[in-house]
Amino acid sequence: MTITERDPFDEFNRVMGAGTGVDPYPALAELRREAPIHGPASAPGAAPAAGLFTAYSFDAVSQVLRDDATFSSSLYSQVMGPVMGRSILEMDEPEHHAYRVLLQQAFTRKEMQRWETELVAPVVHRLIDGFVVDGEVDLVRSFHFPFPMTVIAGMMGLPDTLLREFHRLGVELISVSVDMPRATAAAAELGELFGEQLADRRRRIASGTPGDDLISVLAQAEHDGQRLTDDEIFAFLRLLLPAGAETTYRSSGNLMAGLLRNPDQLDALRADRSLLPQAIEEALRWECPLLQIQRMAVRDGEVCGVGVGAGSVIMVMLGAANRDEARWDDPDRFDIFRPARPHVAFASGVHACLGMHLARMETTVAIGALLDRLDGLRLADDEAGAIEGAIFRAPAHLRVVWDA
Repeated sequence: MTITERDPFDEFNRVMGAGTGVDPYPALAELRREAPIHGPASAPGAAPAAGLFTAYSFDAVSQVLRDDATFSSSLYSQVMGPVMGRSILEMDEPEHHAYRVLLQQAFTRKEMQRWETELVAPVVHRLIDGFVVDGEVDLVRSFHFPFPMTVIAGMMGLPDTLLREFHRLGVELISVSVDMPRATAAAAELGELFGEQLADRRRRIASGTPGDDLISVLAQAEHDGQRLTDDEIFAFLRLLLPAGAETTYRSSGNLMAGLLRNPDQLDALRADRSLLPQAIEEALRWECPLLQIQRMAVRDGEVCGVGVGAGSVIMVMLGAANRDEARWDDPDRFDIFRPARPHVAFASGVHACLGMHLARMETTVAIGALLDRLDGLRLADDEAGAIEGAIFRAPAHLRVVWDA
């Protein structure tokens, strides 16, 4: 099998270690109950100790994420920068704000509405068309995994002939945490692909016939005389793959798994689609796609009464924060009817996910279409739909049947 013939789903599961059966939540709960934040203790009267800290409680995580003056995202320049390029992920204020304003021009309400009707819905229904008469399918492999990557490619205006190669490169880029050389090579190939596409968009802009795809919008974005360079556009387009495609695949799959394993809630949603927004938020809280992110203290600070010295790295446990029993009753239970309270699945503060509204819209369309078109949708067996992973959370498979 040649590299371009590899199945993206099989490749992704292989490099990301899917099927490990890891449940991190019992250990996270125990650590959270011990203390909201763990790390080296400061000597009495001394300056805050520096070292590795881990924030577990909702209050500790929220404090770190909202205090961007103390807790910087710049360490991502070492972790992700060599692969992604210099992106908004690693920027602090005021640079972060300047670039976010430019990037947000591609994510307006008008664009979101256009993508929903012209792109997301057609992609979702085309995928369902491929299995609707079969009466059974692995939803992760045939639906949740391919649809966000296909949407991202459509947003960029990539031709269908590049879709399979784009999927392959996207999978290899996303595997950066387990295979850096492969991810680096994929990043270079994506740079060439994006370079050809951007050059085409600039020619069309110069000729007075600009397109309305994401690359065209980014090529024309301007604020206070500032524009995005080619490398900055490439970095953002690369970042869309893990930040947009992968997290949406995981979050939509987690929601579907939660509903299918709780048939009473699934039946309630079938009968009343107005419950879908709160179901999406509950799934994000209950099983956020990425359990942890990182920050670095650029000056001495304090989190929940614990001194954190300058130079410290803070592991920010989003998954632990979202199951904090001090904030949610019975937090390990999936319950779309629980009172709504903000979660941190999309982080918070200045680095709150730029694409969170896109992810919610995609999930709304996807879940609605599945319920509309697959009558009597249910798990194929009692073991199906298990959510796994120590850092990235999603079902490796979601085998379902329906009344075809």
